[in-house]
Amino acid sequence: MTEPFDMSLVQRGARNRRTPYYEATQKYGPAGFTVYNHMYFPIRFDSFEAEFDALLNDVTLWDVAVERCLEISGPDGFRFAQLLTPRDLSTCAVGQAKYVLICDADGGIVNDPVMTRMDENTFWFALASSDALLFARGLKNAYPDLDVTIQEADVAPLQVQGPRSKDLLVKLLGEDILDLRYYFWTDAKIAGVPVVVTRTGWTSEIGYEVYTTDTARGNDVYEAIMEAGQAFGIKPTGPSDIRRIEGAIFNWGADMTYQNNAFELGLDRLVDLDTVSPEASISIGAYRAIRDAGVDTKVNGVVFDGDPFPALNAVKWPASIDDQQVGKVTSAIYSPRLERNIGYCWLPAGSSHEGQTVTVQTEWGTRAATVTPMPFVDPSKQIPVS
Repeated sequence: MTEPFDMSLVQRGARNRRTPYYEATQKYGPAGFTVYNHMYFPIRFDSFEAEFDALLNDVTLWDVAVERCLEISGPDGFRFAQLLTPRDLSTCAVGQAKYVLICDADGGIVNDPVMTRMDENTFWFALASSDALLFARGLKNAYPDLDVTIQEADVAPLQVQGPRSKDLLVKLLGEDILDLRYYFWTDAKIAGVPVVVTRTGWTSEIGYEVYTTDTARGNDVYEAIMEAGQAFGIKPTGPSDIRRIEGAIFNWGADMTYQNNAFELGLDRLVDLDTVSPEASISIGAYRAIRDAGVDTKVNGVVFDGDPFPALNAVKWPASIDDQQVGKVTSAIYSPRLERNIGYCWLPAGSSHEGQTVTVQTEWGTRAATVTPMPFVDPSKQIPVS
């Protein structure tokens, strides 16, 4: 019988909240927590390798209610949502979702949420741990004539990820769920509880996200998914850093902050320079200037020599060329599938090319690393769409 995680090991207080799934997750023996958006976040139930294996072969369930949803609504909801991002939101239909960047007037990335368009003027932005809600509320002061409401939506996302996630959702919701297209959403009920189901995820694997909209019944939804998933080998897990690094998914706050822009990250596709005007989005003017000037630094995929790293790096690692520190490694971990240590390294633009070697001071000694193309697995991103 597993033991529940001893929360007395974490400094607690009323400013930190439990997710609507907290009691349900405790039954499965969480082995680690962090605080994310002022909420307790179960990050591990087993080893990194065991959870990675479950994600690749079966189906996993993650409590990601910590991804608090910034809700923009009201008659001018569309206009205000477009101010936040350089991506053209007019191409996003009601019922659709898009990966977007929330950017400041200098192009700096404030957050990188999945955005869902709930109706013509209502948008949900599922936030990484940051102050993006306050950023949006502050921006409203510069546009007092806009009739818009900015708040945290009372919804709680879960991730159902892995190759058997389709089987599980069919069991819960019926065959019609298979008609849900990649990056679209639909209303449904699980255990009689209203939810929004999206064909999205933070894994580069086949998967869904389930947003419980009656958060008082979050535990009922979690347990219903676990019960239905037993036939498919379901496991509760935390986020898989192995798989997200393999898939070139960045982690805001670790791999990028407001000091970085989309072009440095190779996310040019999220900036619509020709169809979004500087009046419509606060960052487009900056991005036009950045495009013309070019960038000085870029993020790169790297593979490391040596023995497997025993864990995800806890700090950023200095990266050097010819004994001069020129960059930093932000995320690095061992991939059992690739049998290599892999990660991300920020380098000067002139050194950001395949085959460039760097020396990295890791928590486990000095390692050589070589720049390699990303994603490390499934470069055409066909797996999550399939």
